[in-house]
This record gives sequence, structure tokens and C-alpha cells, in this order.
Amino acid sequence: MKPIWIVDDDQSIRFVLEKALVREQFAVRSFCGARDVLAALDDDEPQVLVSDIRMPGGSGIDLLSKVKARLPGLPVIIMTAYSDLDSAVSAFQGGAFEYLPKPFDLTKAVELIRRAVDESLRDEVRETVDKAVPEMLGQAPAMQDVFRAIGRLSQSNVTVLITGESGSGKELVARALHKHSPRGQGPFVAINTAAIPKDLLESELFGHERGAFTGAQTMRRGRFEQADGGTLFLDEIGDMPFDLQTRLLRVLSDGQFYRVGGHQPLKTNVRVIAATHQNLEQRVKDGVFREDLYHRLNVIRLRLPALRERREDIPMLTRFFLQKSARELGVEAKRITDSAVARLQGFDFPGNVRQLENVCHWLTVMAPAQVVEAKDLPPELLAGPDLRSAVVAAVAPDGAVPAAPVPTAAPPVVEATTPGWLADLEREARRRLESGEPEVWDVLTRQFEGRLIQTALDLTRGRRIEAAQKLGIGRNTITRKIQELGLED
Repeated sequence: MKPIWIVDDDQSIRFVLEKALVREQFAVRSFCGARDVLAALDDDEPQVLVSDIRMPGGSGIDLLSKVKARLPGLPVIIMTAYSDLDSAVSAFQGGAFEYLPKPFDLTKAVELIRRAVDESLRDEVRETVDKAVPEMLGQAPAMQDVFRAIGRLSQSNVTVLITGESGSGKELVARALHKHSPRGQGPFVAINTAAIPKDLLESELFGHERGAFTGAQTMRRGRFEQADGGTLFLDEIGDMPFDLQTRLLRVLSDGQFYRVGGHQPLKTNVRVIAATHQNLEQRVKDGVFREDLYHRLNVIRLRLPALRERREDIPMLTRFFLQKSARELGVEAKRITDSAVARLQGFDFPGNVRQLENVCHWLTVMAPAQVVEAKDLPPELLAGPDLRSAVVAAVAPDGAVPAAPVPTAAPPVVEATTPGWLADLEREARRRLESGEPEVWDVLTRQFEGRLIQTALDLTRGRRIEAAQKLGIGRNTITRKIQELGLED
């Protein structure tokens, strides 16, 4: 983390604030005037800037304006005397994070600075995520092969057949192929042929004329017309009814088709990208998929790997999806421990990337603390082989997974044999309860919390914010507990 900069011509103010912040494990850099700050910005930048409003050689308001021009996202706290509250209004109009009235309570001042630091760190995470939100993620060799294939096909209009298990991201590949093709400015229209009843699928694809069938009150353009000049993505093409395959083959051959109930041939200029999780060769042998259509679609085949084939991508995907879920829900993003990530990497994910995203969404809502540990993972990821098999069997026929992990079959989270520390706790609690000691709950709880916080502080060398993050509690909580438990230095 970058240092906090304090700007004040009063040496005593700089000294008091610097000592208080150093005690809270913050790095601090002090300046006596605005000119020094502006010069220092050429080589360095702060996490938070705390500046007095009245200084010789340049006011805090002027400094605020100049700093914001160079670092728009930097939180700036303006220190002001009570008589300068009109100036505080000017500070807010200039983009100040907050103002700090003098004389100030040192504890409240540190708390305000800590809040500005937290806001700054959150903004850095958001900016990193926003800048690095790619169409697809993957460092595994199998995914790099997919990216290279997309690059080679970027200037082509050739038909592509994407194969891969459900949930592996076939539509993302189709969208990337469209975006980077000469048709990128045209429409991208997607349809899942397995999700639409056979009686409606023909109308969905080719449209219908008014009165073509009962309920056809108006003329309707089909997906081929909607995608004219762009790309039509036919997902789960292996499930298309046999008679419709004939009509699809015809439009792929000459670009012409008829609306349902229509007599006027229509022409369309569409690039078709198809996808399936099924073995089309086998379906051709079984007589349920036309061989000529198979060869028409299978000009370029792109295989998307299952998530279990690219386990090295799971840590990056997990953290990305946790950030994404937090943005969607308007909450602070959860962090996840290495042990929890390792547990995720050991799971086969029958629902692939889609299932991992669902798990991250579930954790954002259901995990009890801000830091996700292995024990917080959904039940099917903590289960043994028998229960995992049951969960896999419960996956829908197309390989999709439920919108959220289903906890009904959850095993007890408690281990089969009680860990040693819990057994010791049980013995100590029993001894105190049997002897009739008063306030057993308060005494043991204080001892437990005190030891937990002290251990975290030892690991972080006394840095409270970092210790709170490791424990999964808020900074205000750890500060209050340290005071309540008498753990002050």
C-alpha cells in the first residue's frame, strides 16, 4: 500500500498525525507546503492526501485542484478550522473526500483516514477489474489454443462448429468470433434449439406470415432475418428436429428461405456458428442428424475444454466471478483463501465454468465472513465421493446445474473425529460447568476471541487492518475487540 501524505505548515500537527498513523501500521510521508507535494508527485503518489487548508505558499484548495487534475481518484481530506467551514464547502465542490475540523479528536481523525484508505483500495480493485474484464479468461494451454483459433478466424466468415460440454462457455466463443469478424458491427442473434418446442422452432428460425397458424395475429421476422448482415448462433444444434435440419441445410446452401405460411422467397446474408455438447458423428450414425448438414456445419471445428481440463485457471476465474457477483449485488467483494481455492481446484465441476460462476454467486450471498475459507464452500464441494456422485446425477440432462447449490443433501460439516482443540474446549467447558463457575460463556468467549485476534496480530506484525482481513471481520470490529479484551500495546 502507498503511504499517506500529510501536508501542514504546523510541525506539531504533522508530528501528532504521523505518530498516530504509524501506530496503526500506515506508512506516512509529511510535507510543510503545497510546492513540496507537487514536486513529490513527479516521482511518487499517496494512497490518501491529508492537507491543511491555510498554508503559506499555496492553499489546500489550490493544492486539491492541482492534485485532482493529476490523480482524479485520489481521496483528499482537507483540515480546516471551525471558522473555515465556508472553505470546506469549496473543498467538497473541488472533489475532497471529507474535511477534518480543527482541533480534531485524534482517534476520529485516524478513523476518517482509514475510511479514505479503504475507499481508495476498493477503487483500485474496481479499476483493475474494469480495465481487465476480458471477453474470456484462461491461461491454460488448452484455452490459449482456443484464443489463437479465434485470432486466426477473426477476419473470416467461415462457418464454425463449437463443441464442448454444457457450461464450458461456447456462447462466449461465438460472441468473440462475431466481435472480431468483419461482421462485428452487425447483429449477433443467439437461439438455443433445444430450449424451444419443435412446433415453435420453425417459426423462431424463419418467421411466419400473418394467419399462418392459430395465434399468428401479425407477421413475425425470424432469427435469420434478424441476423441479416451479422451472425446467427445456433446453440445445441444436435437437438434440432430432423425435418427442420432439411430447411436449415437449404438456407445454408443458398441463403434463401420462406417464412412459415409464406410464398415469397427471402434472402439473408448470415454467418452461422453452431455449437453442441453432443457427439454429432454418433448422431449421424444413429440416423438422427443429417450427414450433409453435419459436413456443411463442420467446416472449422473448435473444441472448448472442460473446466477440469484447465484447473490452473480456477483461481483466476474464482476471483473474477467473486468480483463480478459483488458488483451485480452491490456489495463488497469477498476474498478467498488459498486452501478454499485448492478445494475448488480438486472438484471436477460437471457444470464447468457456469457452475463455478454459480458457486461464486452463492458464496457472495451465503458465506458468513468477508474471507471465504474451505469450510464455507457449498455442500457438494465439501462432500465425499458418494454425495458428489449424487450431485452429478442431479445435473440436468444438458449438463446444466441448478442456479444455486442445493444444500438438501449436505453432510455434517463437523469432521468425523473431533479436532484436538475442540476436544480440549469441550473438556474445559465441562469442568467449569460442573464446578458451577459463573459466566462460563463470557469467560471462554473472551479467551477464544483474545487468542484468535492476538494470533492474527502476531502474523501481521501488529497491522490491525490486515489482521481484520485475515479474520474476516471489519476494522471497526477488531479495534473494538482489542479495547474490550485489553489487548492494547
